[in-house]
Amino acid sequence: MERVLVTGGFGFIGSHIVDTLIRNNYKVALYDNLSTGSISNIHSKVMVFIGSIEDEGSLERAMETFRPDYVVHEAAQVSVQNSISDITNDALINIMGTINIIKLSHKFAVKKVVFSSSAAVYGHSNVMPISVTQPTQPLSPYGASKKTAEEYLLLAQELYDLDYAILRYSNVYGPRQTANGEGGVISIFTNQVINKEQPVIYGDGLQTRDFIYVADVASANLQALKFDGSGIFNISSTTSTSINELYPIIQSFSQHELSPIYKSAKNGDIKESLLCNKQSIQKLGWLPEYSLTKGLSKTYEYYFRKNQINSTTVETILNPTNLPL
Repeated sequence: MERVLVTGGFGFIGSHIVDTLIRNNYKVALYDNLSTGSISNIHSKVMVFIGSIEDEGSLERAMETFRPDYVVHEAAQVSVQNSISDITNDALINIMGTINIIKLSHKFAVKKVVFSSSAAVYGHSNVMPISVTQPTQPLSPYGASKKTAEEYLLLAQELYDLDYAILRYSNVYGPRQTANGEGGVISIFTNQVINKEQPVIYGDGLQTRDFIYVADVASANLQALKFDGSGIFNISSTTSTSINELYPIIQSFSQHELSPIYKSAKNGDIKESLLCNKQSIQKLGWLPEYSLTKGLSKTYEYYFRKNQINSTTVETILNPTNLPL
């Protein structure tokens, strides 16, 4: 049974990847510092190591103990706004953390590193959809740190014969997502609709995104492990959706009609993002299965159920007389 170490395995995307790998008969361990992830996300059949990817000693002990055949590297600083406000921390996690992964993967004879990159490496583009051969011009430290980490992986293949699969995600969404990171708009809107709160749209709402459901991202990581060789791939739906189009779909799952408030656009935000996934389909044998409406419906169902559970818990605490004798 092949062994896979998933960094950031307690997180939104990482936990879904862990579940997918276990279903496909891999032996899985995760490495996470619990800065953003949750223990409740994780499958019971995994070996757990707690630590930060910036901590080379801790990471080395985990890899020496588990001896992975593959590393799926999801751990990262994922907020564009946080990368602008704290550029050093962004670089420490996303660049130095990846260098530690490369160094130790070479030391422990890992066959391949599957790296979660981002559409943020492209910046603005006059050509849509964006293919992996188009120039990269990041607009934020986050995009720059992801691109720099990619360059180190390319060098590692040349210097150490360490294979890589760089997966440039478009805007990932789905169950377990928090409001942080690139794709948080869907989890934010969904929770606001469920809680009858008026949503906020930053900018004119005409900015477009290429939303991809998390289960499709997890299956892409599985296919990347199986792929023979190295490569860079866009993991996307190749479907363009504006924020103004997105909100009414989420709102349609509820009984409430709240018009959004518009505020000034955020620094570092990309106006248009649409990634071409043709190469991923052809080379990885991967195809996204979830339409936006289907994925949003499943996401809404997850948060609605979670909100009901939380409300029941609060009600029980506030009214202990409701407890059975």
